[in-house]
Amino acid sequence: MPQEGIQLASTVTKLGLECAGAVVVGGSHGGAYPGYLAARACACAVILNDAGIGKDDAGIGSLAYCDALGMAAATVSHTSARIGDAEDTLSSGLLSRANEAARGLGCEPGMPCLDAARALRHASPPRVAPEYAEARHEMGANPAGLRLVCVDSVSLVVAGEDDGQIVLSGSHGGLVAGPSNFVIRAEAAAAFFNDAGIGKDGAGISRLPVLDERGIVGVTVAATSARIGDGRSTYEDGIVSRINETARAAGIKVGMPAREAVGRIGK
Repeated sequence: MPQEGIQLASTVTKLGLECAGAVVVGGSHGGAYPGYLAARACACAVILNDAGIGKDDAGIGSLAYCDALGMAAATVSHTSARIGDAEDTLSSGLLSRANEAARGLGCEPGMPCLDAARALRHASPPRVAPEYAEARHEMGANPAGLRLVCVDSVSLVVAGEDDGQIVLSGSHGGLVAGPSNFVIRAEAAAAFFNDAGIGKDGAGISRLPVLDERGIVGVTVAATSARIGDGRSTYEDGIVSRINETARAAGIKVGMPAREAVGRIGK
């Protein structure tokens, strides 16, 4: 569904020069970091997925972040569009929240995403975004000696270096739509994600069966328990909401704290 002045991006971690001056409709969650990426790409506005909103309203953190830059931003409801799928966001998404700049251009909750995107083509470009320190932290090791690698975005996982380790990501647990259906870059022992409220068609947990195919323990934590976009919160606060069969075989159970779940891996 090509639209002049509107750029689709199922993940906003890979925005190009074509986004400058355009409205970016992204499949990514609506946390602060995706908002920064859209501003860094010089988009005039951005629409993201609210990822269930979740703990500390992390799923809509981009709205306040972008308002501070004078940039219009909105989110669609995770129940209306599949997270990780920009085309579905544009065609089926219904706005759940809009920041002050977006409201000034007529955007309001319940509005179809396509209508909102067309309205936002009149948005002013943002001020230059300050550098955003996306985080990667190692939180020690589990009893089996596997490193606990906490990343705010799964794009920070390093192939080779993180092979065989436990990755606790702030990213949503949905497949990214497109030819690659990106899951995770490394052959990790385990990968934890945020379930983004699970949402339309179970999109927020759609990486789990694909991780099974690779023999990787796959776990999501509830969006209400951990801040999406914050890998340390996945580890420190997360409560397991869904697991794949590989995780089940490792003894991980729904309702278990992520801190406890990591101890079951590699025994």
